[in-house]
Amino acid sequence: QVQLVESGGGLVQAGGSLRLSCAVSGRTFGSYAMGWIRQAPGKEREFGAAISRSGYSTYYADSVKGRFTISRDNAKNTVYLQMNSLKPEDTAVYYCAAGRKLVVSTTAYDYWGQGTQVTVSS
Repeated sequence: QVQLVESGGGLVQAGGSLRLSCAVSGRTFGSYAMGWIRQAPGKEREFGAAISRSGYSTYYADSVKGRFTISRDNAKNTVYLQMNSLKPEDTAVYYCAAGRKLVVSTTAYDYWGQGTQVTVSS
């Protein structure tokens, strides 16, 4: 069983930064591509970023490209999302997810965390 636990969310002013972390249990972390997907109140889930198993390949949504950076540390079983230049429209619950393939998707993942709230005030 793979478990994902996000942390690092909170309240930040527009223009600020946050770093989300997602700790993954188990010894198979390196077998999974990882993604960050977000859901704003009253909206559908939105793909944010994804990273390959090795960390060499990444995908970003246009809405976050240039502001967010996804990375992973396979020795620590952790994936990160560095978020800079935050905007009020980035306010959402952020979920990390693990899957077998690197994809731009909000559903093609096998395991999900419980989510962490990010609120950006104007």
